[in-house]
Amino acid sequence: MAQAILLKDVDSLGSAGDAVDVSPGYLRNFLLPRRLAQPATDASLREAQRRRDAAETAAREAAERAEETAALLAKTVLTIQHRAGEDGKLYGSVTNAEIAEAIATARGLKIDRKKIRLDDPIREIGTYMVEVELSGGAVARVKTIVAEAK
Repeated sequence: MAQAILLKDVDSLGSAGDAVDVSPGYLRNFLLPRRLAQPATDASLREAQRRRDAAETAAREAAERAEETAALLAKTVLTIQHRAGEDGKLYGSVTNAEIAEAIATARGLKIDRKKIRLDDPIREIGTYMVEVELSGGAVARVKTIVAEAK
């Protein structure tokens, strides 16, 4: 058996960075030409471990940044001006794209409109709590006030 370090995920074999035992022919004829693995040496095993540690550190830092951003957004109060009728109903609606634009204006954070969770577009004047999904898995609730434009 030959030992190899996987460079990419391989079905039924393992995920990237894993050291696996494979037959020499499988390594030579399938994994190496497709750049799915490299032969395992002491240096390559250390390099794979270093890459795994760096990936874990990067993921942990991203989660911390997401938590900080969530705390900042939780303190944010957005005010969106929109034309409305006498009964408080809006002409049109406030969409997640408008909320993303308001967040960018208020805090300078660029958030994808698809990460803003609205069950339905906002169609009435009032105060709403809008959930924003952040990249590190954190979720922030942003207070959004929809007011009548004068």
